[in-house]
Amino acid sequence: MDLREQKRQLRQQALANREAQQDREGLSQKIMDRFLALPAYRQARTVMLYIGIRSEVHTRANVPEILASGRRLVVPYCRGGQLGLFQLHDLNELEQGGFGLWEPPISRRQDPARRVGVKDLDLIGVPGLAFDRRGARLGHGKAYYDRLLHHVRPDAVLAGLAFECQIFPHVPMGRRDVFMDCVITEREVLAR
Repeated sequence: MDLREQKRQLRQQALANREAQQDREGLSQKIMDRFLALPAYRQARTVMLYIGIRSEVHTRANVPEILASGRRLVVPYCRGGQLGLFQLHDLNELEQGGFGLWEPPISRRQDPARRVGVKDLDLIGVPGLAFDRRGARLGHGKAYYDRLLHHVRPDAVLAGLAFECQIFPHVPMGRRDVFMDCVITEREVLAR
């Protein structure tokens, strides 16, 4: 079976697992508690975090705490085939955009005071469909995150956020796919 077919089948299984997950809010809070307890979080000045939708790990409830910590909080948004980076000051600045993602409105994205460079990111909370204990990650197949993550600083920490049901024995990786430094579930932090 070729890599593309392996990934397709794994995406189907991982999405089904995630959709069937019970108590997403409670488990998401456990995952986010572990994320906020990382040494990398304590040291970070700039944190990038997606705002979870549908069956993803929910991150929204922790945004006010991160904002109040004095750190810069950056949220991604889709622009063409890339992810743009926006410094968030308040959750009310976001609206639902493409794919149902919570993003800054187009009119705010051009504000130079809100733009953040990829080299400024210290810690990135990364969504995904499937992960393994090596830090391998499988997304939805559009490669938005992989394209961005290839350009982060070598010392930036990539933390996959996932429910335990999204951890598989082996996630196939292509040469353009990016490994996580750690994967955080409700049970543990899996470090590479």
